[in-house]
Amino acid sequence: MHQITIQYASDKKLAPAKAQINKWALQALSGRTSKTDVTIRIVAADEMTELNSAYRRKSGPTNVLSFPAELPAAVADEYPILGDIIICAEVVNREAVEQHKTPQSHWAHIVVHGIFHLLGYDHEQDDEAEIMEQLEIEVMQQLGFTNPYEHGEHIKHHE
Repeated sequence: MHQITIQYASDKKLAPAKAQINKWALQALSGRTSKTDVTIRIVAADEMTELNSAYRRKSGPTNVLSFPAELPAAVADEYPILGDIIICAEVVNREAVEQHKTPQSHWAHIVVHGIFHLLGYDHEQDDEAEIMEQLEIEVMQQLGFTNPYEHGEHIKHHE
Protein backbone atom coordinates (compact mmCIF):
# COMPACT_ATOMS: atom_id res chain seq x y z
CA MET A 1 0.00 0.00 0.00
CA HIS A 2 1.30 3.41 -0.94
CA GLN A 3 0.72 6.50 1.16
CA ILE A 4 0.80 9.77 -0.78
CA THR A 5 0.66 12.93 1.34
CA ILE A 6 -0.12 16.10 -0.57
CA GLN A 7 0.57 19.50 0.97
CA TYR A 8 -0.52 22.84 -0.45
CA ALA A 9 1.81 25.66 0.60
CA SER A 10 0.55 27.94 -2.17
CA ASP A 11 -2.84 28.90 -3.57
CA LYS A 12 -4.79 25.65 -4.09
CA LYS A 13 -6.47 27.16 -7.16
CA LEU A 14 -3.12 27.05 -8.95
CA ALA A 15 -2.77 23.27 -8.61
CA PRO A 16 -4.83 20.16 -9.35
CA ALA A 17 -6.94 18.51 -6.67
CA LYS A 18 -5.39 16.00 -4.29
CA ALA A 19 -7.29 13.14 -5.94
CA GLN A 20 -5.70 13.89 -9.31
CA ILE A 21 -2.18 14.22 -7.95
CA ASN A 22 -2.64 11.03 -5.96
CA LYS A 23 -3.83 9.15 -9.06
CA TRP A 24 -0.80 10.25 -11.09
CA ALA A 25 1.67 9.38 -8.35
CA LEU A 26 0.12 5.96 -7.74
CA GLN A 27 0.25 5.11 -11.45
CA ALA A 28 3.95 5.98 -11.58
CA LEU A 29 4.58 3.79 -8.51
CA SER A 30 2.44 0.90 -9.76
CA GLY A 31 4.46 -2.30 -10.12
CA ARG A 32 7.70 -0.55 -9.17
CA THR A 33 7.48 -0.73 -5.39
CA SER A 34 5.00 -2.45 -3.13
CA LYS A 35 4.78 -0.14 -0.13
CA THR A 36 6.06 3.37 0.28
CA ASP A 37 5.35 6.84 1.59
CA VAL A 38 5.76 9.91 -0.59
CA THR A 39 5.09 13.55 0.23
CA ILE A 40 4.24 15.94 -2.59
CA ARG A 41 4.38 19.61 -1.59
CA ILE A 42 2.97 22.30 -3.87
CA VAL A 43 4.78 25.58 -3.25
CA ALA A 44 4.91 29.19 -4.40
CA ALA A 45 7.82 30.64 -6.34
CA ASP A 46 9.50 32.17 -3.30
CA GLU A 47 9.78 28.85 -1.44
CA MET A 48 10.97 27.04 -4.57
CA THR A 49 13.56 29.76 -5.18
CA GLU A 50 14.95 29.23 -1.67
CA LEU A 51 15.06 25.44 -2.12
CA ASN A 52 16.63 25.67 -5.57
CA SER A 53 19.32 27.98 -4.20
CA ALA A 54 19.99 25.92 -1.08
CA TYR A 55 20.11 22.49 -2.71
CA ARG A 56 21.18 23.13 -6.28
CA ARG A 57 22.97 26.49 -6.04
CA LYS A 58 20.72 27.80 -8.84
CA SER A 59 18.89 31.11 -8.81
CA GLY A 60 15.17 31.45 -9.31
CA PRO A 61 12.38 28.92 -9.03
CA THR A 62 12.32 25.60 -10.87
CA ASN A 63 9.37 23.35 -11.68
CA VAL A 64 10.15 20.28 -9.57
CA LEU A 65 12.69 19.07 -7.05
CA SER A 66 12.87 15.51 -5.75
CA PHE A 67 14.45 14.54 -2.46
CA PRO A 68 14.87 10.76 -2.16
CA ALA A 69 14.90 9.50 1.43
CA GLU A 70 18.24 8.18 2.54
CA LEU A 71 17.40 5.80 5.36
CA PRO A 72 19.49 2.94 6.73
CA ALA A 73 18.22 -0.43 5.45
CA ALA A 74 16.90 -1.52 8.85
CA VAL A 75 14.89 1.69 9.18
CA ALA A 76 13.73 1.65 5.55
CA ASP A 77 12.23 -1.82 6.01
CA GLU A 78 10.10 -0.60 8.91
CA TYR A 79 9.36 2.87 7.50
CA PRO A 80 9.24 2.67 3.70
CA ILE A 81 9.66 6.38 3.00
CA LEU A 82 10.54 7.00 -0.64
CA GLY A 83 11.03 10.75 -0.32
CA ASP A 84 9.60 14.19 -1.06
CA ILE A 85 8.65 15.97 -4.26
CA ILE A 86 8.39 19.76 -4.30
CA ILE A 87 6.46 21.34 -7.19
CA CYS A 88 6.23 25.04 -7.96
CA ALA A 89 2.68 25.79 -9.11
CA GLU A 90 3.49 29.03 -10.92
CA VAL A 91 6.35 27.51 -12.90
CA VAL A 92 4.39 24.42 -13.94
CA ASN A 93 1.40 26.50 -15.06
CA ARG A 94 3.65 28.91 -16.99
CA GLU A 95 5.47 26.02 -18.69
CA ALA A 96 2.17 24.42 -19.73
CA VAL A 97 1.26 27.60 -21.61
CA GLU A 98 4.75 28.01 -23.10
CA GLN A 99 4.84 24.37 -24.24
CA HIS A 100 1.25 24.41 -25.57
CA LYS A 101 0.19 21.63 -23.20
CA THR A 102 -2.93 21.38 -21.10
CA PRO A 103 -2.26 22.21 -17.46
CA GLN A 104 -3.51 18.73 -16.44
CA SER A 105 -1.12 17.01 -18.82
CA HIS A 106 1.89 19.02 -17.70
CA TRP A 107 1.04 18.63 -14.01
CA ALA A 108 0.66 14.87 -14.46
CA HIS A 109 4.03 14.72 -16.20
CA ILE A 110 5.77 16.72 -13.48
CA VAL A 111 4.34 14.42 -10.78
CA VAL A 112 5.34 11.29 -12.73
CA HIS A 113 8.79 12.73 -13.40
CA GLY A 114 9.29 13.48 -9.71
CA ILE A 115 8.26 9.95 -8.72
CA PHE A 116 10.77 8.44 -11.14
CA HIS A 117 13.52 10.56 -9.60
CA LEU A 118 12.55 9.20 -6.17
CA LEU A 119 12.72 5.68 -7.63
CA GLY A 120 16.34 6.32 -8.61
CA TYR A 121 16.01 7.28 -12.26
CA ASP A 122 17.91 10.24 -13.66
CA HIS A 123 18.50 12.04 -16.94
CA GLU A 124 22.02 13.38 -16.55
CA GLN A 125 23.39 11.01 -19.20
CA ASP A 126 21.71 10.42 -22.57
CA ASP A 127 21.22 6.68 -22.01
CA GLU A 128 19.68 7.31 -18.57
CA ALA A 129 17.46 10.03 -19.99
CA GLU A 130 16.20 7.70 -22.71
CA ILE A 131 15.20 5.04 -20.16
CA MET A 132 13.54 7.55 -17.85
CA GLU A 133 11.67 9.29 -20.67
CA GLN A 134 10.36 5.98 -22.04
CA LEU A 135 9.02 5.01 -18.63
CA GLU A 136 7.39 8.42 -18.24
CA ILE A 137 5.79 8.13 -21.69
CA GLU A 138 4.34 4.71 -20.78
CA VAL A 139 2.85 5.99 -17.51
CA MET A 140 1.45 9.10 -19.18
CA GLN A 141 -0.21 6.97 -21.85
CA GLN A 142 -1.65 4.69 -19.15
CA LEU A 143 -3.14 7.83 -17.62
CA GLY A 144 -4.67 8.82 -20.96
CA PHE A 145 -2.20 11.56 -21.90
CA THR A 146 -0.04 11.89 -24.98
CA ASN A 147 3.73 11.63 -25.11
CA PRO A 148 5.01 14.64 -23.13
CA TYR A 149 8.22 14.64 -25.20
CA GLU A 150 6.61 14.53 -28.66
CA HIS A 151 7.48 18.16 -29.40
CA GLY A 152 11.04 17.88 -28.14
CA GLU A 153 10.36 19.51 -24.77
CA HIS A 154 12.24 18.10 -21.84
CA ILE A 155 11.91 18.69 -18.14
CA LYS A 156 13.91 21.86 -17.61
CA HIS A 157 14.65 21.82 -13.89
CA HIS A 158 18.32 20.96 -14.47
CA GLU A 159 19.06 24.04 -16.51
